[in-house]
Amino acid sequence: MSTAVLDTLPQSLAEKIEHAVQVRTGGRIRGLQVRISNSAIVISGRASSYYNKQLVTHAVMDACNDLAVTNEVEVA
Repeated sequence: MSTAVLDTLPQSLAEKIEHAVQVRTGGRIRGLQVRISNSAIVISGRASSYYNKQLVTHAVMDACNDLAVTNEVEVA
C-alpha cells in the first residue's frame, strides 16, 4: 500500500485495525490507540498478559499484512 493511500484513508484503516484488535482480544486492551505514519502502524495501550499483546500483533498483521507493525502495548 502506498503512502498516498495511507494519507487519504488513515482513519478508516485505523478503525479497521482497531476493530480487528478488539475482536481478536475480546476487548482486553485498555487505552488502545492506532497510529499510522510512513507506511507503518504503531499500536499502543495496556494488556494484562504477554499473550494478549501477541494477539494484538497477529490481529494487526491479519488486518493489513503489507505494512510494518510496531507493537508498543505495555503489559501491566
